[in-house]
Amino acid sequence: MTAAEVLEGAVRDLLLLCDHASAETVPDIPIAPDLLARHIGVDIGAGAVTRLLAHRLGAPAVLATISRLVIDLHREPDHSKLVPEESDGHAIPANVGADRFARIARFHAPYHRAIAARIRAVRPKLILAIHSFTPQLEAGGTQRPWEIGVLYNRDSRAARPALDWLHGQGFTVGDNEPYSGRQFNATLNRHAEAQGIPSIAIEIRNDLIADDTGAERWSAVLAELATHLLRNSLASEASSAT
Repeated sequence: MTAAEVLEGAVRDLLLLCDHASAETVPDIPIAPDLLARHIGVDIGAGAVTRLLAHRLGAPAVLATISRLVIDLHREPDHSKLVPEESDGHAIPANVGADRFARIARFHAPYHRAIAARIRAVRPKLILAIHSFTPQLEAGGTQRPWEIGVLYNRDSRAARPALDWLHGQGFTVGDNEPYSGRQFNATLNRHAEAQGIPSIAIEIRNDLIADDTGAERWSAVLAELATHLLRNSLASEASSAT
């Protein structure tokens, strides 16, 4: 198993990422299939949306091939939940006492090397990371009413026009919801913000993209959003900076 699925694309301005695209594990890390299929194991629908979006736009994409219950590729290597022993009330026995350094070397490091290699080869003008979120956590918590969330850290060059555009289309939008990119934005902090590349993480409520029809609809929405950002907001910013 390779750590990353890389989709090639002719478009040079855009790179798509999907850290939680996979519900797969490996034979030596036995995790129950019903846990892998839940939101704790995979961002339901996110992989499908990313592939459809890449196809629509002719954009390259890097997608994870291992479940976040094996190792969470969207966390820093020293994060306490990198190899979770529990997630949303479910115990993960295969991770108790796991060698986190071996898992980093096997899955985490090569995944992030694949992203870095793509950025070095063709520096994009925009990076979109596609995720999904559950309407409510199983272990409790309030209902999450947003259809889509825009997550970002300090760099809001893509976030502000994205929020404006989505609000203008009539969507119920979360501004750094259902959680904040200022606290949890590891992949984009490393590969986008640290290199000065505009980026956002897109979170879509997973009941909206759990089937083919929903994934098609939201890939079309994101295609319009990405086109808007590249042709208008980010292009205008680049022009004003020269």
